[in-house]
Amino acid sequence: MKKKSRKYQEAASKIEKGKAYTKEEAVKLVKETSITKFDSSVEVAMNLNLDTKKADQQLRGAIVLPKGTGKTNRVLVIAKGDNAKAAVAAGADYVGDQDYLEKIEKENWFEFDTMIATPDMMPLLGKLGRVLGPKGLMPNPKTGTVTTDVAKAVTEAKAGRVEYRTDSYGNIHALIGKVSFSEEDLLANLQAFVSQIIKIKPTTVKGDYIKNISISSTMGPGIKIAINSFDK
Repeated sequence: MKKKSRKYQEAASKIEKGKAYTKEEAVKLVKETSITKFDSSVEVAMNLNLDTKKADQQLRGAIVLPKGTGKTNRVLVIAKGDNAKAAVAAGADYVGDQDYLEKIEKENWFEFDTMIATPDMMPLLGKLGRVLGPKGLMPNPKTGTVTTDVAKAVTEAKAGRVEYRTDSYGNIHALIGKVSFSEEDLLANLQAFVSQIIKIKPTTVKGDYIKNISISSTMGPGIKIAINSFDK
């Protein structure tokens, strides 16, 4: 087992083992326990009481965080005609159709963070599913990246939209900002994300829905948050 660094151990010593903090305490601690020289990302992780073998309990979607993510999001739009013009006007970094798909396929080009496509372009994207899928870049109607309203999709992607998806164990996580964010801004994003997950609770879930919530900075220790700390 790899030994944790001295910096990590010092940061972890500030966290009381087994304690579930209020969201306000947790946000304060996540800033204090950041151990990187760069501006660390802050992530929330939730473990949900889901049976992901059931289709209705496989959660997937996206949310625009009220305070953004602090990350520059490079957006590629696959569209033609008026939709392509709307994407350019909305500030997309790259706009095209077959030309960009060939660039991805032949040159292994991935200089973008989000791909948005209009429904009519999806048949062309089919053959790229095996390379886009594993990278989480394949457009999907559930996350709002397959749409005819490309201007809205581009604006949201640039404004701080994050996608989420449960894994087979019912875990879900998302970026909610940077350590440099104010406590108030991190709290606003954290509350917005947790509220979204509560909102989409499947009706078939029995018993407690949320089993665990924690936040952490890049390479920093996890901080458990009391579930009753959140507004429903």
